[in-house]
Amino acid sequence: MTKIFSFVLLIVGSMVMKAQYGSINAILDKLEARRGINQNLKDVNIDNTKFVLIKEFDDHTERSFIIIKGNLATYVEIFDDKKNGETSSNVFSGDVVRTNHNIVSLRADKLEGTKIAIPIAKTFLMTKQKEVLYLVDINTKDRWIEEGAINKK
Repeated sequence: MTKIFSFVLLIVGSMVMKAQYGSINAILDKLEARRGINQNLKDVNIDNTKFVLIKEFDDHTERSFIIIKGNLATYVEIFDDKKNGETSSNVFSGDVVRTNHNIVSLRADKLEGTKIAIPIAKTFLMTKQKEVLYLVDINTKDRWIEEGAINKK
């Protein structure tokens, strides 16, 4: 009798553990999706895509754009001075490389068509959250948002 009772208890216990494992696994998958980890974005096309980053400071506003066309990229910095209303910009061009692990590397070695001594290099983790594509700068944790997502809102 105790063997039958132990066997039934073992089966019921394993069912409960499997249900808990399923709910824990679902929670971990949701957290990973939120952080952009383990996403399969190989099929996402970023050709002809523009990403935007806007930073507000006390004395100025910085707007930055990355335009990706194939393996070429354009990086634009626009500075708006709040005191006198002047705007200045820098237009860099270079190339971009995308790996299979959602990493996008940008190397801009020309400033308005002229080679520069030290190229600007940026490395991003591409992630998708709530159907919006982001590039997260690995060094600064800045989140560049796809321009199409801004225009939808």
